[in-house]
Amino acid sequence: MSQVGRRLDFRTKAHWSYFAYYLHRVSGLLLACFLPLHFFFLSRSLFGEAELGRYLQFTDHPMVKFGEWGLVTLLALHLIGGTRLLVIEFGIWKGLRKAWVQVTLIGSLISGALFLILSR
Repeated sequence: MSQVGRRLDFRTKAHWSYFAYYLHRVSGLLLACFLPLHFFFLSRSLFGEAELGRYLQFTDHPMVKFGEWGLVTLLALHLIGGTRLLVIEFGIWKGLRKAWVQVTLIGSLISGALFLILSR
């Protein structure tokens, strides 16, 4: 098969493992974008109790609560996805790749749901 023929073959990109690859990369990028914002808000506490109080009042907004749920879900997705990659690379199991992708997705959604239930 020529180089052009391989480039146009989308069958490999339709596999669950490729989907997990993208989820792991995107969750890592989104978490990396979150960190500077998180450190900025934490640094506000260095300017006194009033500044920290303003920040804590801001965190009561419903959109921030939704963002916290998204953050916990992304963290769980990235953690379980990374563990999945380690198991595939260094584990003795060879035929469970599709099942591990499903475990990753379900585990991250359960973690996000538990966060919503326990943070009330």
